[in-house]
Amino acid sequence: MNKQDLMAEVRDTTGLSKEQAERAVEAVFGLITEALRRGDEVRIVGFGSFFVGTRAASPGRNPRTGERIDLPPTKQPKFRAGKTLKEAVS
Repeated sequence: MNKQDLMAEVRDTTGLSKEQAERAVEAVFGLITEALRRGDEVRIVGFGSFFVGTRAASPGRNPRTGERIDLPPTKQPKFRAGKTLKEAVS
C-alpha cells in the first residue's frame, strides 16, 4: 500500500471527500514528522511508537579510494510496533 492507496482507504472508510482524506493523511504524517524533529516520541496505543534513535559514530571506507574515514553519529527515525499490531500480524 502506498500513500495514494492509504488516502483512498481513509476516504472509503470515513466517507470524507478525496481532498479531506488527503489533508487528514498529510496532517498525520506532518505532525509525526514535526514531533520527531523536536525530539519527541509519538506513542499510538495499540499501534506503536515513533522515536528518534542515535546511531553511534563508526569507522567507514571511502568506496572510491578505499581510504578509511570516520562516520559521525546520526539521528535516525525509528518505529517500535505495539503489542496489538504485533498480534495482528502474527
